[in-house]
Amino acid sequence: MSKILLFNPKSANAKYRIPNSILNIAASVEGKYDWAIVDGNCEADPVKKIESYLNTGEYKYLGFSVMPGPQLRQAIIAAKFIKENFPYTKMIWGGYFPSNQPEAVLCSRYVDFIINGPGDHAFPALIDALENGTPFEFIRNLIYQASDGQIIKTAKEDLIDQDKLPSLPYDKLNQFYNLSKFLGKTYLGEKTMAYHSSIGCPFTCSFCAVVPIYEARWKAKSAQAVYKDVKYIKDNWGATAIEFHDNNFFVSEKRAVEFSNLIKPEKMTWWGMARIDTMSKFKDSSLAAIRDSGCKCIFFGAESGNNAILEQMDKGGTQTGEQIIEFAERLKKFDITPEYSFVLGTPAPTREQVQAQIDFEINFIKRVKAVNPNTEIVIYTYSPVPTEGSELFKQVLASGFKFPQTLEDWISPAWENFDLRKNPLTPWLTPEMIDKIRNFETVLNGVYPTVTDIKLNDMKRKLIKAVAGVRYKINLYSYPYEIKLLQRLWKYRQPEIQGF
Repeated sequence: MSKILLFNPKSANAKYRIPNSILNIAASVEGKYDWAIVDGNCEADPVKKIESYLNTGEYKYLGFSVMPGPQLRQAIIAAKFIKENFPYTKMIWGGYFPSNQPEAVLCSRYVDFIINGPGDHAFPALIDALENGTPFEFIRNLIYQASDGQIIKTAKEDLIDQDKLPSLPYDKLNQFYNLSKFLGKTYLGEKTMAYHSSIGCPFTCSFCAVVPIYEARWKAKSAQAVYKDVKYIKDNWGATAIEFHDNNFFVSEKRAVEFSNLIKPEKMTWWGMARIDTMSKFKDSSLAAIRDSGCKCIFFGAESGNNAILEQMDKGGTQTGEQIIEFAERLKKFDITPEYSFVLGTPAPTREQVQAQIDFEINFIKRVKAVNPNTEIVIYTYSPVPTEGSELFKQVLASGFKFPQTLEDWISPAWENFDLRKNPLTPWLTPEMIDKIRNFETVLNGVYPTVTDIKLNDMKRKLIKAVAGVRYKINLYSYPYEIKLLQRLWKYRQPEIQGF
């Protein structure tokens, strides 16, 4: 009765990906403990599937991977059912949500332990301790509730050499679910795979959920190891494209170029995330090699064109507003699509200042589009992240903002979409401000429909551009109902919510 059941809650209505995070945990116990996996994306009723495993009496430990947003609702429903019906089980959650909201998670009484960061060592060590009745208090990367109710966080483990980790058990995953189902058709290609080549990020942006977990640390697999894994998926299941879900794929210019040279003969297309101030230092020859290898699009956290806001966000590095503009223009000659995200609605002393910031960013985004119309623009509304000690989070708390105190509150209608960064429930933003952000976004997406919406044909693009063009030119964003109607009829995709 020591088997492990791993659960990946549903994260998407379509085009779900290989569950890399939960596979890392499976790899950590492979050969030592028997394990099975339930993927909520592939099951009509995942709770019923979990119940069928637990009814055998062979499974004692449950590992959940829980990201904020869509996964959370299914994770809470499943966890509550399990604890009510199988109280002898031990439940362990990992992922950004439990690490950043441990009190709400542990006080629910559904969850026994949280893996706070990488679980490659912590998870199997915890299972060993629970199996053998030995102390777990000194296992690193754990959060748990002591008998007196106190929340205990153990010390962080140094990041592990990623090349020394065991290979992900793709073949065993294929025994539970046909792995080809995880290779969806996207803007990048017919069969797009997801892959993590590194963990963490060497920066401390105070709006980023990665920072409290990795604390400005970054570790990456070698280019050769990444290539080996990608080629294995390509050769065995026919992958044609890659989404690198690293928080920062392009930290090392040398590694990026080495991988580009290795993957080029495979004729795959790919996408990854980067920082503008990092890649702006890349040589032209490096950018050319990256594009020649099949890289079509790179996501950059531009965040703001206002240098004071970048400082408020603790963006770090050397990024400036002018650099954002210059780099967008530079990428034109390499035929790489820059995907710039902007965060609007950060706190300020007065509502007038908040509104002025929003207006500045709208005008700045239009400047970016003027120098490189192919730049993809992703607009978020600032949603607080509990980066303890940061000046931005101090401002957030001083404004009266509070996170929900219970898990049930997190899946209330008001909070369920909090992490999608569309309606952040922050006290300094008025409904009129949120409407202006959303309406500008609607008009912008009308004039410049995303290239990642593969269902939007040329005729539809021309029509919606014509409808939205006049509004964009004269800065008329209020009540864009005609654009919203077309987007609804055509089921327009927003990559920040739905992916590619």
